[in-house]
Amino acid sequence: MPRIDNQTFYDDALKAHGTNAEGVQWISEETQRVRFRVLRELLPEDLSSVELADAGCGFGDFLVYLRERDQAPGRYLGLDVMAPMIETARARTGCEIRQCDVLHDPLPEADYYVCSGAMNILTWDETQTFIGNCLAASRRGFVFNLLKGRDTSLIYNCRRPAEIESLAAELNATVRVHEGYLAGDFSVLLERR
Repeated sequence: MPRIDNQTFYDDALKAHGTNAEGVQWISEETQRVRFRVLRELLPEDLSSVELADAGCGFGDFLVYLRERDQAPGRYLGLDVMAPMIETARARTGCEIRQCDVLHDPLPEADYYVCSGAMNILTWDETQTFIGNCLAASRRGFVFNLLKGRDTSLIYNCRRPAEIESLAAELNATVRVHEGYLAGDFSVLLERR
């Protein structure tokens, strides 16, 4: 059973804030960019020949962030379940953006998958499925962030790095965790062996 209704959670934010960082439930554009910086640091230095799939791409903000720094991947594919976000992401990026439920739909193959925030309202079971699906569809690895803490919130999915390290061992992946850039947040690189 889902923790919270995904459609309502994001529709309410979109109606209240529009197509910006707050519209995808981030506190601010500044904290969204801090997370993007850390995710970028976990990806290969040269992205020019990398196929990157963005799971839960929202408005395509991560690609916009990369382009602003002249670090766009060789190919970008956005995946999201929310139709209004998909429309905006297509317009902003000019890239292929597919409607896709990462938990249930087949995923296209890419060198790396990336995810910023899309797991924040999932249950632990859903989080494990999401991570496993993205890693399985990647040729090289999966980079993502999660909220850090005990899983006691009725809305947010808070995890501990040790839980992800254990999951990485189950998935036969190497793991690199990055912490300390924002309170209550951590980022992870899982690489296929």
